[in-house]
Formats: sequence, structure tokens, C-alpha cells
Amino acid sequence: MASRGKKKTTMAKLSRESRLRERRLEKDARKRARRDVAAPPLTSESWDGSESPGFDDSSAPDQRLAQGAGRAAE
Repeated sequence: MASRGKKKTTMAKLSRESRLRERRLEKDARKRARRDVAAPPLTSESWDGSESPGFDDSSAPDQRLAQGAGRAAE
């Protein structure tokens, strides 16, 4: 079913937008390639888990709570 409304985007604009999308994809591919070359792949032997952003020492919160309780009693 065809639209009865007037086409609002010119072919020149569509062409510019498609070139921009292509440039962004190429830039992203170059960026990923540089990152892959710079960082050696992690293996189970080279990764110990301590570098993970979610890593948390389970004893750390207990120590902070104990220090806070000691200060409150003073």
C-alpha cells in the first residue's frame, strides 16, 4: 500500500546518511581490530578473576561494619 503523503527526505540526504553509517561501521571495525591486536587473549591460566570489575572481597564489608560499630561505641 503506497503512502499518499509527500516524501520529505531527499535522495541526497538519504545518501549522506548511508555514507555516514558506513563510515561509522568502518571506524568501529578499525577500533575493534586495534583493541584485539593490543590485548592478548585471556586464557584460564592467565586470568585469576581479581581484575574483574565485579570482584569483591567478602571479608571487606564485615571489616568495615566492625570498624563502624567500634567507633559508634566510643
